[in-house]
Amino acid sequence: MDKKKISKDYLHKIELLEEYNKNYYDKDNPIVSDQEYDLLKKEIIDLENSYKFLNNDRSPTKIVGFKPSKNFEKVKHKVPMLSLGNAFNEEDLNSFEKKIFNFLSLNKTNIIDYSVEPKIDGISASLIYVNGKFIKGLSRGDGVAGEDITQNLKTIGDIPKKVNEKNFPNEIDIRGEVFIENNDFKKISEKFANPRNAASGSLRQKDPAITANIPLKFIAYTYGHAKEMKIYNQTEFLKNLKIWGFKINPFNKKISGVKNLMLNHKNLEEKRKEIAFDIDGIVYKVNDFSLQKRLGFAANAPRWAIAHKFSANSSISEIINIEIQIGRTGALTPVAKIKPVNIGGVIVSNATLHNEDEIIRKDIRIGDTVTVERAGDVIPHVVLVDLKKRKQNSKKFIFPLKCPSCGSKTIKDYNETTKKQDAVRRCASEGFECEKIAIEKIKHFVSKDAFNIDGFGKKIVENFWNLKLVRLPQDIFKLNYKKIEELEGWGKLSVANLKFSIEEKKNISLERFIYSLGIRHIGQENAKLITRHLKRAPNFFRLSEESNIESLSNINGIGITQIQSIKKFFLNKINLKVLSELEKNLTIKDIILINNDGLLRNKTFMLTGKLNGISRAEAKSLIEQNSGKIINNVNKKLDYLIAGEKPTLKKINIAKDWNIKVINQAEWLKMLNKSS
Repeated sequence: MDKKKISKDYLHKIELLEEYNKNYYDKDNPIVSDQEYDLLKKEIIDLENSYKFLNNDRSPTKIVGFKPSKNFEKVKHKVPMLSLGNAFNEEDLNSFEKKIFNFLSLNKTNIIDYSVEPKIDGISASLIYVNGKFIKGLSRGDGVAGEDITQNLKTIGDIPKKVNEKNFPNEIDIRGEVFIENNDFKKISEKFANPRNAASGSLRQKDPAITANIPLKFIAYTYGHAKEMKIYNQTEFLKNLKIWGFKINPFNKKISGVKNLMLNHKNLEEKRKEIAFDIDGIVYKVNDFSLQKRLGFAANAPRWAIAHKFSANSSISEIINIEIQIGRTGALTPVAKIKPVNIGGVIVSNATLHNEDEIIRKDIRIGDTVTVERAGDVIPHVVLVDLKKRKQNSKKFIFPLKCPSCGSKTIKDYNETTKKQDAVRRCASEGFECEKIAIEKIKHFVSKDAFNIDGFGKKIVENFWNLKLVRLPQDIFKLNYKKIEELEGWGKLSVANLKFSIEEKKNISLERFIYSLGIRHIGQENAKLITRHLKRAPNFFRLSEESNIESLSNINGIGITQIQSIKKFFLNKINLKVLSELEKNLTIKDIILINNDGLLRNKTFMLTGKLNGISRAEAKSLIEQNSGKIINNVNKKLDYLIAGEKPTLKKINIAKDWNIKVINQAEWLKMLNKSS
């Protein structure tokens, strides 16, 4: 045994974990996946268990999180906010339960009930209430002391500012998770790496007004300290949280037995992608508070709780090549072409490398042997490089400083929010001047949420581009149908159908038209806000005048980033030419005023499956015109799930689990006094 070598390896792992913690907790910018982090943490603990001479104050068995930021006042928690141990399989759970039985001197005839709660991938927060009033809110910090983020937490609607229930303790520290729902994150995804990053960054804004514009949510799940609370188990505590006005997780359960815990874990992991927010595992807590008190704590984690992580499907492959893809907004995305490998039943041959910074940080090279991970519907990505298998003639990958498509220089924008350069490098071309950007912009133009032209998919766009039938969006409305008829795979009927689809879509709403242009930072919601402000199509075309663009600053939800992007769009000569031609060829409908007192007021709807004789876009429009609201995930806010032909069964099952009403098309139309 070489003590010196073991100690050196141990210290290196601790320093690496510190770096991960700093980026995760302090910089709100995790640099490794949860799987890599958990693996490193386990390696350190295993070393300590194997070699008793290893001991360090920075060990994960002694610290939690990272020291509080200097930007906020540091406040000590009355009861530390500790982390949980991790379980990855049935063996780990059996070991966890065995330790509980041994500590409590229980025999096999005893049964332990567990409170089973999904582990939300968000930011932990502590809410201190005195005499029913929310007086202070803290972050986890290093577990012992956190940051005073009270004013930012007060902007979250889910957090009660006053609780008047009689059994609410005079003093209590309610703990829970701040997070962003996946659909809300889509609206702000250009500013943040992922929903957790967005929640963390928003909570640590110096200006609460900025935080207020971020759609943060809060779910409560435990308490730190409480005075004279007469509640005796976790299940009862969760029920009372709901009575007191806090949101709780709808998937909370009480379960006993490791086999039943495993079954529930499997079922929830399968439902995971249907849930409105990210969860990365399940937390098991001994349900009885008196048993929790007896079990107490070991090092920096409770003996009575453990986090059972979800599996991340991964496999080993080799990078054959690294290609640069160029998106609609000019973003250069490196993609690893790998030797095809089966991951979770899917053959994977491409894996995203995210951006230039990611390649540099992980030192990813062509020819490397790598671990590729695919979790749920997430795009496969390279987790780590096996440096031991690196070839001797290996060369660093140099990210292009010029666009591979048009030769324009590539740039990194300066982010006014973070005061840093963006991680994404972009082509400096203004749009249609770059071939790859132009193709992607046209694909966006005909896409489902834009013009939604039937039979005009991505492959058709690429084919027509190669044949020089399409170069700009207006070319779609001037196609040479005789030439198309002569192409392989086309005939009179298919050409007639394409022509009909295009002619049909010459009538379009203003908000869909604005969205179809693919202006950077202008998604569906922003297009809707701009439409409501401008009301008429001619007002949009006159935005080329400086004063008209500045008027958009009066719109709540449209900031300087969006306005600068619109200015840039209207300063481009090709864009102005495109707008002029489209105005001649299209009928752009003015805004339809929404009826705030319609038949569907205060009701939320979601669609699954194909509707008969009506497009999904028209159905959504009908719902909104009648004061209803469309949401895109089955969650607790949903009132009705409209099921058409071949609906997604998982959505139906989750809706039934949550007692959400599932209706068919005829029942929905009856609500509108219409017949199908």
